This record gives sequence, C-alpha cells and structure tokens, in this order.
Amino acid sequence: MSQKDVDKKIKYRPRFQSPTGMHDILPGELEYYKKVYKVAKSIADFYDFKEISTPILEETALFEKGTGRYTDVVEKEMFNLKTKGGDLLSLRPEFTPPLARAYLQHGMFSLPQPVKLFSFGPLFRYEKPQAGRQRQFYQIDFEVIGSINPVIDAQIILIFYNLFKELKFKDLVIEINSIGCSNCRPNYRRALIRHLKSKQKMLSPQARKRLKENPLRVLDSKDDRDKEVVANAPQIVDYLCEECHNHFKKVLEFLDESGLPYRLNPHLVRGLDYYTKTVFEITESKSEDKSQGSLMGGGRYDDLIQLLGGKSTPACGGAAGVERIINSMTEREGTILEKKSSRIFLAQLGDLAQKKSLILLEEFRKKKIKVAASLSRSSLRAQLNRANRLGVDYTLIFGQKEALDNNIIVRDMKTGKQDSVSLSNIVDFMKKKIR
Repeated sequence: MSQKDVDKKIKYRPRFQSPTGMHDILPGELEYYKKVYKVAKSIADFYDFKEISTPILEETALFEKGTGRYTDVVEKEMFNLKTKGGDLLSLRPEFTPPLARAYLQHGMFSLPQPVKLFSFGPLFRYEKPQAGRQRQFYQIDFEVIGSINPVIDAQIILIFYNLFKELKFKDLVIEINSIGCSNCRPNYRRALIRHLKSKQKMLSPQARKRLKENPLRVLDSKDDRDKEVVANAPQIVDYLCEECHNHFKKVLEFLDESGLPYRLNPHLVRGLDYYTKTVFEITESKSEDKSQGSLMGGGRYDDLIQLLGGKSTPACGGAAGVERIINSMTEREGTILEKKSSRIFLAQLGDLAQKKSLILLEEFRKKKIKVAASLSRSSLRAQLNRANRLGVDYTLIFGQKEALDNNIIVRDMKTGKQDSVSLSNIVDFMKKKIR
C-alpha cells in the first residue's frame, strides 16, 4: 500500500506528520528501493566499483566551492545549519563533492588509479515538492576518479543505460554534449553573452539574472521565452579546443561501437559548475509525465579535485534519482511490490507450544528457511485463515498435545493431507519439501 492510499484511509489528521517533502517509505514501497539497490549493486560489483557511504552532513563550504556559489543548489536548495561550536554544515544535496572530499581526505590518490566508487543513499534539497522530486530523495551514484580516458565517459553512460534496461525501462534516449574546458569555454562564454545581451529584452527574469552570474545556465532554461532565444545561440561544439574536440569525438565513437542510442543536444550544460568536457542525461522518450525530467545525469569534472585542494585529477561520474525510477516502475507495473511470502506457516496453540515455537523458529532461521507465524494469536482458526491469505504451501500445526509428544503436524495446503513429524526432524523434513 502506498503512502497516498494510506492517507486516503486516514479519517483524522494526526498531530505530528513528516516534514513537507520528506516521506515515510512504507514496507511495500521499500521493496522497490531494495530492488533498485540490488540491481545497481550487482552492476557496481561486476565493474569493480567499491561502495562508499559519506556523512549526510558536510561543511557548507564544500558545496559552495565544489558545486558552485551561483548554482541553484547552493543559492536556493541547501538545508544549512550552524552547530553550537559555530561550524556551518549542510545536509548533502548531491554525492560528487563529498566523494571528491573523501578521495582527498583518505589519500585515495595513492591507490592504483582510477578509483571507482559507488553510493546509494538519501540527499536533501529545499525545493517545491512534486512527483519524483522531494526534499529528501535517494540517488544511485557512480564515480571514476583518476582517468582522462574517454572510454570512462562511455562506460558511465553504459552502466546507467544497462541499469535502466535491467529495471525494464524502454525507449531510453541518451542526450550528450561537450561544454569544453577552462581553455576553450571562455571564448564560447563571451560569444554566448553577446548573443544573449542582444536579445535580453526577450529573456525571462530568471535568465537575465543567470546572464550576469552563470550565462551557460540560460541554455537549459525551461521557459519558452528563453528557449526561443537559445534556439539561435552559438553552439559550444564550434568553440571546442583540439583536446576537447578529440575527447568528445572518441566518446561518441565508443557509444557508436556499443550500439547505444544517443542524441546530440547543444543546449545540455547541466546545472553544476564543476563539469568539464562531456555532459549527458538519459531520459525516457515516451514518458507520459514530462515534468519528471531525466532519469539520470552526469559528466566529466576534471577540475574538481584540484579545486578542493588536491592535484589536477580527471574524473567522471553520474547519478540517478531513485524516486523517479520507482515512479516510472509503479506506473508501468501498476502495483507496489510485495515481498515474496513464506512457503511455510507455523500455527501454534497453547502456552507450551508457544514457548517451544520461539526455539523452533530459530532453528528454521539458522537453516535460512523463511517461516511465517502469528505468535500473538491464540485462535487456531485465525492463524489458519492467515496462512490461507499468505498462500503458503504448508502449515505446521503445533498444539499442546504435539508439544508434549515432541511432534508437529504438517498440512499440505493444496491437498489437505497431514503428516505427523518428529520435532527434532521437522527442519530437515521441510527443507526437502520446499526444495
């Protein structure tokens, strides 16, 4: 049952509720998170990405320096706090700067390069809650630090593409662009500013502000007024230096060789300052809800490690929003996943049987055999009804007489046939039954 279904059934408003944009993940919904994590972890293990978990709180300056002071994330969306000791901290809004910080702090530059890292966990951004975009949300993150080779860019894209394919996504489209480097981007920036200033009256107020602080961000504006101006703007690929041009060309060649469906998007810049060279997103081309945006985004960030105090270190990575993935999965499958039920149910009756049931369940656990039970219920009928609802194959009936005789009744729920089995042999007996 989803949170929305639960909310509909509640006829009163409780005194305390979860904060706006931060929701409880209920048992049925949690199965989707586990499924997405399981697929992502399997891919991470295959490609030898090491899982890492960074603190939810980081120094605010890490994001101001790394993500960019004039990005929407830093200007509008961070949850900031000041500790009693005067430290300025923020709930992490993204993974990349914390992972870059961990790379430096723990001397990972001394390890064989590149270092490949995988993360899965909650992030926080203060923005208007909507479908697939909450204030507390989860992401999958893959990062490769320490390689300039364009094959890494292609591999990150391939990893996410395969992740979505394994989760049964269809009609995937890779959008890709190059935004150059610190050598060639200034020339493009000047050309773009000239174009935008000549059309400044046509721009939205937000775009005019970005024109002063971060003009490249005007390119990915969703405002129709800005789109019209941007349509005739200079394209950054025409201003790439030889190194960036060759790098981008090789990335596209790798994608061609892999047979991945990509589309060049000259207006794709991503919203974070640390990106260099390749940037990319993966979207569902036939998604009914266009407000969901891309399923994932990422790119190369060759300057970030140096910006945070390390040596010049090339890197590339990407992240996918788990809630957006789950929303699409639930729309497609039309239901919330339920955890696979047990094939065996233990029904007990009487104090002695209930006491022995605790030990019996522990024996099943040690053998990794899942057994459902309702130990708090005293009515045998209620327990058998529960077994029927769960759809188990076998019910173990353990009453006062069976407890005294150290036997237990095994009922086949399909045929109704019953066998009496010694309590000392029941675990092995059932293991053979469900094999």
